[in-house]
Amino acid sequence: MKSFACFLLVVVMPLVTAWSQEATIFKEYQTVYKIGDQQEWASKEWDDRHWEKRMELAPDGQLFWSRTRIHILEAPESLKSYGLRLEVYGEYEVFWDGVLIGKNGNPGREAELPPEGELWITFNIPIELTNEGEHVMAIRLSNYYFPDHVGNYDLKIANYDALLTDQLIQNSWMNVFAGAFLIAAIYFLFLFLSNKKEYATLIFSVSCFLFFSLTMTHLFRTTVPIHYSLHVIRLEFISSLMLGISFLIPLYFSMQFPYPKWKLFLAVYTAILLYLFSFELHLNSYTILNMAFSLLVYSLGISIYGVYKKVKGALLVLLTLLLCVVIRHTVSFNISLFVGFILILLSMLYLLSLRIKEQRLAYENSLVQSTRLRLQLLKKNIQPHFLLNTLTSLIDWVEETPRKGVLFIEALAKEFDLFNQIEEQTLIPITQEIALCRTHLEIMEYRKEINYSWEEEGIDLSEKIPPAILHTLLENGITHSLPLADNSIKFKLVFESNSTYKSYAFLTFAAGVRPAANDREEGTGLKYIKARLTESYQTKWDFVSEPADHGWKNIIKIYS
Repeated sequence: MKSFACFLLVVVMPLVTAWSQEATIFKEYQTVYKIGDQQEWASKEWDDRHWEKRMELAPDGQLFWSRTRIHILEAPESLKSYGLRLEVYGEYEVFWDGVLIGKNGNPGREAELPPEGELWITFNIPIELTNEGEHVMAIRLSNYYFPDHVGNYDLKIANYDALLTDQLIQNSWMNVFAGAFLIAAIYFLFLFLSNKKEYATLIFSVSCFLFFSLTMTHLFRTTVPIHYSLHVIRLEFISSLMLGISFLIPLYFSMQFPYPKWKLFLAVYTAILLYLFSFELHLNSYTILNMAFSLLVYSLGISIYGVYKKVKGALLVLLTLLLCVVIRHTVSFNISLFVGFILILLSMLYLLSLRIKEQRLAYENSLVQSTRLRLQLLKKNIQPHFLLNTLTSLIDWVEETPRKGVLFIEALAKEFDLFNQIEEQTLIPITQEIALCRTHLEIMEYRKEINYSWEEEGIDLSEKIPPAILHTLLENGITHSLPLADNSIKFKLVFESNSTYKSYAFLTFAAGVRPAANDREEGTGLKYIKARLTESYQTKWDFVSEPADHGWKNIIKIYS
């Protein structure tokens, strides 16, 4: 958490500060409008006091004019000129103090001629027209393809060369960030595919990809010249991306900091997002702004609850979201939007790293536990009372039936040999595990003088399984089961496989279980089985052990 906070202070905050402290060399006043077309309206001295402050729709691409008084706060340096960057929804001519300084398309002739011009364009203002003081920018335009967006434009005045080069520098940074999040999206997608139960990883991957797409769509306007008639498609695509991001980020935080009835609240929040998205207000960026605000407010509420519950990482998320609020009131909306998303995604990555660290520690603990339990299991099979009972039975068989005594010795030697072969392995062939079970049944049949039988169904001989887990189930079945009326106990192993999982059903056919076997605490054997499954399959397994009509059943499912 400290390293993440240092990153914010050292890298992000200086960038925000630099953006917020960008020098402003002009002051913009109220823009006024008038439908019609008179060349005299371009003059600096024209009296526009009776013009409309709010422009109504101009039907059928009719020409209209806008006039904006601009105060230049300081004159340009020697041999340098100012530039005017415009974002205007229409084809137009722009005048500065009555002088035509640029043309974009064919205003008034859009119905006759194919679309021309660009939505974002930079004009050079003559040096002699940029002295300190008041000036007038007049625009003669028509917006045949975008009639419901009259009177909306954005302008910036700065050093002409800086306007051209600063955009390239900004695009370079944005491409770096976009590329980083694309790589993150691909990496965490593959990480999810390796463990399909980790939905938080998938959500983070999709969020990174949506942010990458949002960044590239934003850069599209400065890298590919587009006509203003196509801008509505771009804005609709941005709104769709914002809808996805605004839903996924609170969903991610809800999964990390679960709160009471979080699914119900998330459903209400989703309904609000869809309500905002349904309006055609995205043309003025209101939809994007409202969805970003909803995302921030809802995520703040979740993180505050997480802090209240003392969930690890919640405090950092809360501080990050509060920092986003500060940034929003410091720089422009576009900059705050992208910087805010970068910070939020980094906080999501921090939470994901904590989760991965916990899983790694749990896996390492499972390895330690597996090793310890493996040694305990081996010790259990060579402990004094096991050897004593086995040797006592062996003496009896040697004395009464020497030939069977020899078979008893061979079975005992074979079991220890198999244990020696598999004890250090993580996975062994299912045939080797079955051989171990059959050998153990031979030994126990000599010891207990009960008729044990073994059956198999659907076994795939190419499959592998953690060593001694079926042997452990077999040993439990022998220890806790009562023989049938014919003094027999049957064990059956059934294997099933499909595209989702592989299943091993280990069934015990007996008269019943010994008293208190149902209520016994989880012993070394079951702990060993679970530790071995975790070691080999992490969390992609299920294990059920419960009584059945025929005696007892154990089901192990291993998911793909």
